[in-house]
Amino acid sequence: MQRTLFVAVALLAAVIAAVLFLVLRPQPSAGAADAARGARFAIGNPDAKVTVVDFSNYLCGHCRDHANDVFPLIKRDYIDTGKVRYIFRDFPFGGQENVIRAGEAAACAADSNLYVEYHEALFRAQMQWAGLSGQALDNYFADLAGQIGMAPATFSQCLKLGSKRAGVLADQKLAGELGLTGTPSFFVNGEKFTGQRSYDSWREILDKALASQATGGDQGGASSPAKP
Repeated sequence: MQRTLFVAVALLAAVIAAVLFLVLRPQPSAGAADAARGARFAIGNPDAKVTVVDFSNYLCGHCRDHANDVFPLIKRDYIDTGKVRYIFRDFPFGGQENVIRAGEAAACAADSNLYVEYHEALFRAQMQWAGLSGQALDNYFADLAGQIGMAPATFSQCLKLGSKRAGVLADQKLAGELGLTGTPSFFVNGEKFTGQRSYDSWREILDKALASQATGGDQGGASSPAKP
């Protein structure tokens, strides 16, 4: 009898917790077409018929695998050929000050037209800087900048100014407004895709989006988002 009562109470508590989660969780306040809004970092043909928006976290293992293994192939076959425009956005989670700082560091690299190179370097070195903070973290990021051809002193001055933080936080805020809860998350012409996927899966997604634009119709995807 007591066991039955315990199970019933536990089930009721689980139901209440689930209901509270659904009611209290942040609700999306932006539409998919807003994913490209105010983008700071984009590569590829600005007039491309297909736009990909990539929300990543620099300490996310699946984001690392996408950046290191899949993105170079997308770049080679779709971005460099003018078919796709690719937008990068930061999505640090709550309390991840080092990920926010990594986003600032990548923005400093962008001032030297080395955003993509630094973005990839941050993911490759993910485990080396994951446990660092404060000046030790900044020193590591400056050393990483030197490895890809930047002047560490110039980079360090940019990081010290702190002027890039607002852009990282704006991306974080937008991710919340879009209702994103994990990384990596992507929008392809406004259609959301979550999680890591193989390059073959990406080819299918991008080819379908390109075909839809070529025919002027909607074959399951959304129309191209407005350019930021």
